[in-house]
Amino acid sequence: MTVEVFEMKLSKLGRNLKSSLIRDLLKYATVPGAISFGGGAPDPETFPRKELAEIAKEIIEEDYRFVLQYIPTEGDIELKREILKLLNDVYGINDLDEDNVLVTNGSQQALDILGRIFLDENSYVVVERPSYLGALNAFYTSFPHFISVPLESDGIDVNYLERVLRELDEKGEVGKLKFIYVVPNFHNPAGVTMSLEKRKALVDLAEKYDVFIVEDDPYGALAFDEKPPMPVFKIGGLDRVILLNTFSKVLAPGLRLGVIIAEKDIIRKAVMAKQSADLCGSGLNQRLVARFLQRYNLAEYLKPTVETYRKKRDAMIEALEKHLAPKGARWNRPGGGLFMWVELPEGYDTMEMLDIAKEKLVFYIPGAAFLVDSINCHSMRLSFCLPPVEKIYEGVERLARVMETYKEEKGL
Repeated sequence: MTVEVFEMKLSKLGRNLKSSLIRDLLKYATVPGAISFGGGAPDPETFPRKELAEIAKEIIEEDYRFVLQYIPTEGDIELKREILKLLNDVYGINDLDEDNVLVTNGSQQALDILGRIFLDENSYVVVERPSYLGALNAFYTSFPHFISVPLESDGIDVNYLERVLRELDEKGEVGKLKFIYVVPNFHNPAGVTMSLEKRKALVDLAEKYDVFIVEDDPYGALAFDEKPPMPVFKIGGLDRVILLNTFSKVLAPGLRLGVIIAEKDIIRKAVMAKQSADLCGSGLNQRLVARFLQRYNLAEYLKPTVETYRKKRDAMIEALEKHLAPKGARWNRPGGGLFMWVELPEGYDTMEMLDIAKEKLVFYIPGAAFLVDSINCHSMRLSFCLPPVEKIYEGVERLARVMETYKEEKGL
């Protein structure tokens, strides 16, 4: 079959699918001697491998009729109850039951499901600028119209958002806006946290224009300095907010466990979408995490993990101050999470500069990957969670040499 015939056979989606830049860069990161600030892979030394191994042996031997069998699409009832308990214990959210919860195959499946049940070619969706690449990729498959709203140091620019919503309303198209997607805590990729005032203002706007908010919170439990404000979900409630979370960053990504918390009609639609995708999740992994949560206090367990990432953040800031600040780079100081957003001086194209970085065996994600429009971008996302502290210092020094080489080649 020729390439031309193959292309003709593909659907519109098939023709427009794009590989994830982050996934592509991971293969380079395994090259001997490479230092990667690219993916958001957690430090494996934080995984509770001994505890999980003991529980796994136990449940395979004793609960094999459940853990090795097909399970309900909605997820393991024990895990759902533990998730509800966490929401109550941590945030005081106690007006939910198991029918408000869908366990997904990682948070990425949750994003894909929401895209499929809400978005189509006539839809609008608001995303932040920059926004999480995985969400953009999931939503792209439905071909919606993206509206990107700038991020500020304390979260989404609510004044800009209000102007956008007012313009849509004046055109009679605000009903086509399906949801506003935000990552309020330790943003990926920008590292910022949305203030309480902006969370309240966001809910007020969503109420005024009758639109959903999708609150994606993978990093809220990884606070270094102070806990983030109350969730948007707690402010807006079930009628207005859909909450996404995951165990990938707090336990282990290999468990592939995410969760959608939403109004029951939304969950029912999401369950139907999940049935057509994978029928059900892993009973083994879900019961494994349920037992872990029953036996261990997650907040106590996470204290060493948070301290590990705090030290790595501080090491990266120290390295940036030494090697990149003299070259005109600027960055934020994230209060938690796994990422930093670094802006280089005008004239640097970090996508173009990536070729030099590959030669010097240091990897980052160009800022353009997190934008819905293809433009030259002088920003980059750096992840500090995976490399050891000494490699963070070395990697940032390599980035400085990358900048020097690029500057010489471009005559900046």
